[in-house]
Amino acid sequence: MNAIAGHLNLRIGEWVPYLLGLLAMYVPTFIDLANGLWKNDDQMHGPIVFAVALYIFWSLRTKIDEAPVAPRHAVAWPLLVFGLLLYVIGRSQAIMIFELGSLLVVIPALILAQRGTQALKAVWFPIFFLLFMIPLPGPVVDSLTLPMKTFVSWATEHVLYAVGYPISRSGVILYLGQYQLLVADACAGLHTLFSLEAMGLFYLHLTQRGSWWRNVLLATLIIPISLTANVIRVVTLSLVTYHFGDEAGQGFLHGFAGIVLFVSALILIMAIDSLIQYVLDFRKRRAAPVAIEGSPS
Repeated sequence: MNAIAGHLNLRIGEWVPYLLGLLAMYVPTFIDLANGLWKNDDQMHGPIVFAVALYIFWSLRTKIDEAPVAPRHAVAWPLLVFGLLLYVIGRSQAIMIFELGSLLVVIPALILAQRGTQALKAVWFPIFFLLFMIPLPGPVVDSLTLPMKTFVSWATEHVLYAVGYPISRSGVILYLGQYQLLVADACAGLHTLFSLEAMGLFYLHLTQRGSWWRNVLLATLIIPISLTANVIRVVTLSLVTYHFGDEAGQGFLHGFAGIVLFVSALILIMAIDSLIQYVLDFRKRRAAPVAIEGSPS
């Protein structure tokens, strides 16, 4: 028992200097995020992504510990130097995409330096998951958000018109009865897509699907799922405004519509995943009698 405890203490002791270094570097970064960027509606998913990534890292701690210790990888130290340069430039010049993005370079470099490639393979997912926490450059967001808003506005117009509501559209502005509704960036923006993609990938991680093509397919389908969920959100807000007034649409129910968005997306993700599973099971059932008939008697 004492030997096991000593072994565990040794393992923990191996990581203490690295953890202290990471805390010294990135605690100020996360304080700045909490007091600034993460207060914006577009970036409120940031702390959730970070908390989920920490949880996944913790859940994989045994795999890291069990990974065979390999000789220090030749790329580890150059990669660490590159990550530190990114951090210094980002911190000194207030470029958050560099400062926070350096975390995705520094962590793999430290794992490679300490344990090797097998340990890095064990924790690739939470490192990749941190990507959704990094803010995108403004020009990229602006160029992709407008077509998404246009599509959501167009789809909302056609859905409500099909069920008999007096609605018309000009660009991203909806005219519903006596009300004029602007589809804002938050209602159909790229950040919403990022949040939903992160949620979908976390769902795939929890379900542990063995087929890589199935995971890729579902991750790709999250893009149209996100657009569909945004349409459901805008339709909901439009109906609330039309029936209960502008104050209801912009008040508590506006925030509640955000919950509707994520619940709708989660239901759609689970439904499509179940449909894929049904198709796979159906194909197995179809193939089973053929295998039996072809077997020798």
